[in-house]
Amino acid sequence: MKNLLRLPVFPILLIFTGLLVAETPSAVAIRNARIVPVSGPAIAKGTVVVRNGLIESVGENVAVPADAWIVEGDGLTVYPGLIDALSTWGLPDAATPATPAGRGAAGPATPTAVPAIPPAPPARGPQDRPGTSSWLHAADLIKTTDRRLETVRSGGFTTAVTFPNRGIFAGQGAVIDLAGETTGQMVVAEPMGQYMTMVSAGFGSYPSSLMGVIGYIRQIYIDADYYTLQKKAYAANPRGLKRPEYDRALEGVIESPWILLPASRLVEMDRMLRFAAELKKKVILYGGQEGYRAGELLSKAHTPVLVNLKWPEKARDGDPDAPESLRTMEVRDKAPSTPAVLVKNGVPFAFYSGGIDQPRDLFKAVKRAIDAGLSADQALRAMTLSPAEIYGVADRLGSIEKGKIANLVVAKGELFQDKPEIKFVFVDGVKFVPAPVPEEAPRRPGAPDAAEPPPPSIEREVR
Repeated sequence: MKNLLRLPVFPILLIFTGLLVAETPSAVAIRNARIVPVSGPAIAKGTVVVRNGLIESVGENVAVPADAWIVEGDGLTVYPGLIDALSTWGLPDAATPATPAGRGAAGPATPTAVPAIPPAPPARGPQDRPGTSSWLHAADLIKTTDRRLETVRSGGFTTAVTFPNRGIFAGQGAVIDLAGETTGQMVVAEPMGQYMTMVSAGFGSYPSSLMGVIGYIRQIYIDADYYTLQKKAYAANPRGLKRPEYDRALEGVIESPWILLPASRLVEMDRMLRFAAELKKKVILYGGQEGYRAGELLSKAHTPVLVNLKWPEKARDGDPDAPESLRTMEVRDKAPSTPAVLVKNGVPFAFYSGGIDQPRDLFKAVKRAIDAGLSADQALRAMTLSPAEIYGVADRLGSIEKGKIANLVVAKGELFQDKPEIKFVFVDGVKFVPAPVPEEAPRRPGAPDAAEPPPPSIEREVR
């Protein structure tokens, strides 16, 4: 059998941690492989050289450095590492970002794993802000011990934009690479915006309704504007002025470069776009599953959308004889066509996992979008370069280009076929060999989906 990897004479240290990890030298060359840069046309037969965690060169006529390990790429394809555009990967204690179903939506909201927390007390004034943890930075909460990292990395995911998820103002996200000996090595960029849930966590009174939550958010931004003016005035002439009290909640709001707002239904998209305009904030919408009805609206707004890959489906534990509305069945049927509609209308979008942590289930979900009109190239872009562009990190991630971070997937055949065969994954230039993926056991009729997170324990969704 032909060796895929030709090694120099020096010894190699192999470490077994579920994935087989090779101590990668300073340079690696993947040669004679098909290369899909995403930022340009595919290269039928070319070479990618990786050095010190970065892509040193890529192209058809690239010379292989004398000191490089050589990966023989005959019959293999090199893709950029996949990116989850909205995630809690790396935050094992965080809830899973979910999409509100809203009143009249098709099916229940995406189940969300929520830490058991006591009900929040009622708000008693501007200084009392339950449901706000805007000062939290995902970069400070990352744990290398999150078991999901190994699982998704084996499936070709090298990067995630990960967020805290608790309360209304949940906290600020970070772009992280899904490998590293320390958490500091994993963080690529931060902050990546303020994640907002529109969820009231056990409020007995205000803000316990959607109107209350919107009023609550509006008041916090009014407070933030006044707080900013106070700080500027004091900084310009502190003599004789009482200094403003430090407010970590408002500091977190001010620091965030943009906000992420939930919107799955057409009415929610319209509402959140109007609300963002009122707040004068740059916004990214997440959910987006009814985007097949909102192409024109989103096109005019020039607003990026993160599309949840957990497509609506009939509850497995529900009454099979219970009647369903035509609207419910329509959304369940047409939601996977949303990405194709967004492409047609020129709306920037990216995919996110929506609580699915098994790569094979994510690939199946992408395949549904492809079957509904999205091309395989467009699907790949929605999981690589598009999320990098939306979050402003396309200068370092999302495509195979000289100088970018060496996050690569080396696979046999097409990535979105039924069972993609991933040979190697490079994260920051470090090579991982995925462990064999166990065969998927047939599911008993009525049995729960193993990839589905548990239902919420305390928090409930504001309709």
